[in-house]
Amino acid sequence: MNRFRTQNAALAVALSAGLMFVAGGAMAQDQEPTNTDRMAAADSDQPVNDTWITTKVKSSLVADSDVAGTDIRVVTTNGVVALSGNVDTQMQADKAVEITQEIEGVVRVDNTDLTVASAHAAN
Repeated sequence: MNRFRTQNAALAVALSAGLMFVAGGAMAQDQEPTNTDRMAAADSDQPVNDTWITTKVKSSLVADSDVAGTDIRVVTTNGVVALSGNVDTQMQADKAVEITQEIEGVVRVDNTDLTVASAHAAN
């Protein structure tokens, strides 16, 4: 039974790593770590559930035509989902949070690393 859990945990890590690559890739060497990066490096008490949540959130974001789902990185640790990346409008950011909150198992959404492009254009 213990071997089965180890295999499932390894699968969860492998799937999660693949999703992180698809969702945004690795952080550049000269960048400061974001909350999303810190969560990705943290150990989860529930890796299989977190992987399921990440997969469900990512697929829901990509499926929604109002959200730039391919530009949003999703990392889940212990049910807390961190969203990072760039979106065009505040409406897209709000919609991404709303979609994420509706997924079963999500405890909290951290969107502090989700950047709205129009906010930077104004500066």
